[in-house]
Amino acid sequence: MDSQHWRAVVTAAQAGDRRALDELVEGWLPLVYNIVGRALNGHADVDDVVQETMLRAVGNLGSLRDPDSFRSWLVAIAMRQIRDRARRRTPDRLEEAAASDFAELTVLRLQLEGQRREVAEAVRWLDDEDRHLLSLWWLEVAGELTRRELAAAVGITRQHAAVRVQRMKERLETSRGIVRALDGACPDLREVTGRWDGRPDSVWRKRLARHLRGCGYCGGTREAVVPAERLLAGIALVPLPVGFTLSLALGGKTAAAATSAGWSAKLLGALTKPAVAMTAGATIVAGGAYVVTQPPDAPPPRAAVTPTATAGSAPPRTSAPPAPTPTSSPTATKKADPYGTVVDAVDRAPDPNARPAALPRRPESGITSTGGPKAVMQHRGDSVTLTGRGYVLVRWQISPGSRPGALVMPSWTGLKGKLFHVASGGRRRMDDPLPGAPNGYATGMGGPSIGYAVLPPGTQQMWQNEYFYLDGSVTLTQNERGCDYGLTVFPSNRDAVVEDIGTGPDRGALRYGLVRDTGTDSAPVPQYVTRATPADPATVPRRSRV
Repeated sequence: MDSQHWRAVVTAAQAGDRRALDELVEGWLPLVYNIVGRALNGHADVDDVVQETMLRAVGNLGSLRDPDSFRSWLVAIAMRQIRDRARRRTPDRLEEAAASDFAELTVLRLQLEGQRREVAEAVRWLDDEDRHLLSLWWLEVAGELTRRELAAAVGITRQHAAVRVQRMKERLETSRGIVRALDGACPDLREVTGRWDGRPDSVWRKRLARHLRGCGYCGGTREAVVPAERLLAGIALVPLPVGFTLSLALGGKTAAAATSAGWSAKLLGALTKPAVAMTAGATIVAGGAYVVTQPPDAPPPRAAVTPTATAGSAPPRTSAPPAPTPTSSPTATKKADPYGTVVDAVDRAPDPNARPAALPRRPESGITSTGGPKAVMQHRGDSVTLTGRGYVLVRWQISPGSRPGALVMPSWTGLKGKLFHVASGGRRRMDDPLPGAPNGYATGMGGPSIGYAVLPPGTQQMWQNEYFYLDGSVTLTQNERGCDYGLTVFPSNRDAVVEDIGTGPDRGALRYGLVRDTGTDSAPVPQYVTRATPADPATVPRRSRV
């Protein structure tokens, strides 16, 4: 960032220039968000700490003597707020889950691949103190901070900072090795992690590190390991989440403090008069609230068309009938359905050689998952909460060989926003014949010698891969009770969906995929979805509309 430009902006803001204050908050909010987000790994307190940091910076800007030191001063405030938050944590809050894993946000929003992705995921294995330091060092090697600013923010000398950073890097490299090993297929490692609950912590980091040091399979690597600083150099800041809002209330004591700190009457008047003034990324709102927001894209237009089960063709009625249509006079206007009507009928498998329709484009900012990049749900009650705007893959694995019978479908509960069923893929439907299938299987649903998985009446047959689009948040729960089955849930993207459904029999697959998304609110929704949060998710009935 241009130091001369920001010196002028800080000076103007100190003098009461409202536009300069807008620019200052808008320009430096992403840096603060990245520091706090990485230090807390996306914990639910991130928004509060970011807001408190910016509130203190705005309220004390008049006390800053040297405008050139604004960045290091702001970073130091952020780190103090992070430390204060750690001191305020009570024992019963120590196990709170992250609201949105910042490591996964980094991977999704910066589209990191390979060893860059590995570094981002390794962050989960660091202790709080190392993660706090990493939040600054990451920005140092990315060119956003200097070593002097890093040391000042931590409150130590540059020499001591060099020692602390080196030790943190060593633990980060160990964590990278763990990430690589867990993605591998070492049979001894599976035995070591048999009792691991899947949550990274320092105890398991040490246990797995001991395994790596003595294991020839995990200790080897198929590619040269690039130092973390080379991988992180030049990586941009993670963008603010769509819809992220920062409210800095400058009323009462805060306004008085701002006056004593040198704020002009003009600026204070602008913050308290009943008016709204817009700038490119900030709004000053009536009542003394300073708001910075990135508005989400405009929602898709609502449609009153009841969708079919497939794009471009209507399914035959082979099971439960569609929801009845109310009778009306010829002149009556049909009331528009809510978004995403479900087709309550079993659909027919398309011809194996029929290529899918084009998949509509929907806005993507990325999905975060409480289960990480791959949530495996194999038992009744396992669940994962998904948040954001983008695509999700749910991969089916039905095991009637273990326990055949009635299959209790998974359910989507606590929906906030919208959820659509966009495509089916995986190169086969679960009821497709499997030539040469072992152990008595005739299809993915079972066979005569082992029994079959039986779907509830009116349920559409699943494919190996089912893709959904989420704009909001929702929890998916595995409700296994009869037939044995498992689900694996992956945050995905449109390109991956298109690649999957476009792979057909000419490349060894059983059939092409199927597009269900209409691109509007008439796209189908999952059948077992509700905005409620029932005590037993397995009780969610099949819905015809949401």
